[in-house]
Amino acid sequence: MCGIAGKINFENARPVEESEIRPMLDIMRHRGPDGNGIHLDGPVGIGHVRLSIIDLEAGKQPLSNEDDSIWITFNGEIYNYLELRERLISQGHRFRTHSDTEVIVHLYEEYGKSCVDHLQGMFAFAIWDSNKRKFFIARDRVGIKPLYYYKDANILCFASELKALRTLPEVPCVISEESVDAFWCFSYLPGKLTMFRNIYKLLPGYWLEVDMEGHSTIQQYWDLSFSSENRFKNIEEASEELSSLLRQTIKMHIMSDVPVGFLLSGGMDSSAVLSYAADETDKEISAFTVGFSEKGIVDERPFAKLVAKRYGAKHYDITISSQDFWDYLPKLFWHLDEPVCEAPAVALHYISEFASKYVKVLLSGEGGDEAFGGYPNYPNQMATERLRRIAGPFKGILGKFMENIGKASGYQQLAKYGRYLPLELQEYYWGRTGTPHLENSLLYKTNFNKSLNGKSANTFVNKLFNNVSDIPLLNQMLYIDTKTWLPDDLLIKADKTTMANSIELRVPLLDHQILEFAASLEPTFKVRNREIKRVLKKTFSNILPKEIIDRKKVGFPVPYGEWLRTDLLDQTRETLLGSNSFVRSIFEKSSIESILERHKKTVSAQREVFSLLALEIWETQYPPRT
Repeated sequence: MCGIAGKINFENARPVEESEIRPMLDIMRHRGPDGNGIHLDGPVGIGHVRLSIIDLEAGKQPLSNEDDSIWITFNGEIYNYLELRERLISQGHRFRTHSDTEVIVHLYEEYGKSCVDHLQGMFAFAIWDSNKRKFFIARDRVGIKPLYYYKDANILCFASELKALRTLPEVPCVISEESVDAFWCFSYLPGKLTMFRNIYKLLPGYWLEVDMEGHSTIQQYWDLSFSSENRFKNIEEASEELSSLLRQTIKMHIMSDVPVGFLLSGGMDSSAVLSYAADETDKEISAFTVGFSEKGIVDERPFAKLVAKRYGAKHYDITISSQDFWDYLPKLFWHLDEPVCEAPAVALHYISEFASKYVKVLLSGEGGDEAFGGYPNYPNQMATERLRRIAGPFKGILGKFMENIGKASGYQQLAKYGRYLPLELQEYYWGRTGTPHLENSLLYKTNFNKSLNGKSANTFVNKLFNNVSDIPLLNQMLYIDTKTWLPDDLLIKADKTTMANSIELRVPLLDHQILEFAASLEPTFKVRNREIKRVLKKTFSNILPKEIIDRKKVGFPVPYGEWLRTDLLDQTRETLLGSNSFVRSIFEKSSIESILERHKKTVSAQREVFSLLALEIWETQYPPRT
């Protein structure tokens, strides 16, 4: 795992200097402490910082083909590279290393832009083709690896982290009001948006090509497609094939020339990844878990220890406190590059920091919920849709009744779904849990509302819904979450916090073959009535302890809501209500006070409070400039 960066000055421009690329690499040194390199070719410069995982001695980058006409800087892991290498050798290609990086170079020589179709793994890379005088940049299908870019009439620059682009003085960093609004709606930045105008993320499953005149093309090369035909006679048959596919995929993901460990939550997905890996390796296995000492919080550690003991893993765990949480927030948002409202990222940082003493690679169970329908909101929304159809023209009245009953009884979920009952799915399904921010304009200051000029934060998601409007409801939600919540929240958190500690995180359940298999299943194999992840549970029923299979899903129970209304309340108020605070330039002071007061009474406003903190603290780490 690594960090990549580069800059292209367009036609008739001056050469790129090492002094421009070096600061971009230095600020990402945590991504690659084992080495770095720069290649300059007139108006083109690319750089690389390396975390050595495969071919420790010979895999240095940037790397070229035999005649030095094609150069690459690459971040990621290609799990089928040995198979591809053999094929390319049979086609006459000559290799100088045993690295997966060199495989991509020769694939590009053989197949051009279609090289991405042959890759199984996680990746973000840039190729300079000096023969064609073109740059080719690509990102993996799901968005496991990040890639940011800026382009104007004079330059294109790119990097694994946004902060690297800020080292270039010609890159303006003006905060986008549209992005602020989108963050408040989603609690993350969907699609290509970043917090700065004209700095974008390359979307997952897309490539970008640019020539030396500055003409560019962006194209999608992969999308998740849901089948309308039943591939399997029954769930048992589907389970059998899934088991075989998982075993093959996890075997590829544990391939490494350095020690590998496992993030073990005590949940079904991470436990299953560990169980399959234990069958495929004779090396010592280490597993890592984080816990909290607060009363009323589910402690994952006893379940994790149970699984670790069963599969012979050496188990480590740590505990973090409310003050640990608070102290790390400035560094968190510096590493994330974006104000992602993802409190578990703090816990992931601490466990990654601890694990880095023992391993260089971690595997996790990330992605099982998005692929196989593992969140409670899936059956909840399916039930809501059935109720909406039954209620017909009376859905507004019924929704208000549900909302009032929910508020009176303290049952916030009932109140939420009552509020959403009159709405169509895409009117509110802007994130995995559905946003509570339906009246944003009432919270914003007048000047900020004017600056938005009627722009809608949910435009991107509405376009995604148009892609899948004719498929079953469950698959619509899985598609939207795979395109938004997964890459723009969970995977941002996963990559940035682990790489902050020079750890490579691998996510075998997000292998594109696993996702395509899940998309080929009929919806009832994934969710039926209140039962979620049915086919996974069937697959793991003879593998995992019953205590793990039958556990109620609890997510990653970081007690940040309770901390923000007790231990950290005074610090939160002082941060958000200071006269020079960034959020007070966006939100009415009374709006902020109202949210804090509501949260003081109940944790139901925890996401709003943490979103405000995320915006405020992020801005101190990334002050705007023109």
